[in-house]
Order: sequence, then structure tokens, then C-alpha cells
Amino acid sequence: MTPTRKELSQASQTFCNAFAEKKNLAAILSLFSTTHEVSVVEHGLPILAPFLGRSFIGISGAQQYFRLISSLLSYDSISFSDYVVDPESMKVSVKGKGTFTWLSTKQSWDEIFIYTLDFDDELKVVQYQIWADSGAAYLAWHGELSHAKSCDI
Repeated sequence: MTPTRKELSQASQTFCNAFAEKKNLAAILSLFSTTHEVSVVEHGLPILAPFLGRSFIGISGAQQYFRLISSLLSYDSISFSDYVVDPESMKVSVKGKGTFTWLSTKQSWDEIFIYTLDFDDELKVVQYQIWADSGAAYLAWHGELSHAKSCDI
């Protein structure tokens, strides 16, 4: 039976809250499908950050993605809003915001990002896609974020 809009909304909120509450890796991975091949993709040019533009496939790939992210970045004050639920395609898109810090340079930035989550019939995540500020991540990685100036157009 296809999940309802309410069930998809609740499943996506559970997934997002796992990040906002800084749950451990096992708790996050438990939200992924065990009956379908899962994937994690953070969109962007791979040259901008080591986790961008690659497909991390399977639970082991998702684990690799989260370990890579946690070795490079920390985050605080994560919140989510504007959930868009499509029960026919079993997808949810959501806007998030928070403060991220590149660990090696200690440079931080405030960011708005988007998640798109595809679910299986058991309300587990099959595909997790992220669109975020790859430019800020790149500058922070190279210790140049504090030197960047805003452009007035």
C-alpha cells in the first residue's frame, strides 16, 4: 500500500530531525531502506569539495558519505521548513538552514539548503539528494571565506 501524504510528511520530519538533533550514524542509517539500493548525492562540482558530485551507493556508501562529511564539517542550529510532499512519486523536498563550520580552517557560514528524499513503501529513504552552498564550502575549505566580499549588483 502506498504511504499517505501524512505518513510521508512524518517520515521526512523524522529523517530531518535526526540531523537537527545530531543523532548518531547508526540512528541515521536506520532510516534508510534495507529492501532497495540506496543512494546519497550532494550535488555540485567535485572540485569544490570532496563530497560533492559523487553518488554514494548502498548503506555502505551512505555510511561513507556521512563519515566523510563529519570528518570535514560540523553544524549547529539546523532547522527545517517548507516541506513539499508528493505521495504519487513518494518524494519529499524540504528547505533547511543552519550554520556550518569547516573543521580544519574553523571558518563558518550560514546556509540554506534543500533535501529531496525518495521513500520506499516502508517509509525508508531510498535516495537522499542535497543541494547546498558549495561555493561557501569551497572558500571555507581553503580558508578564504572570511576574505570573500559580497558583490553588489
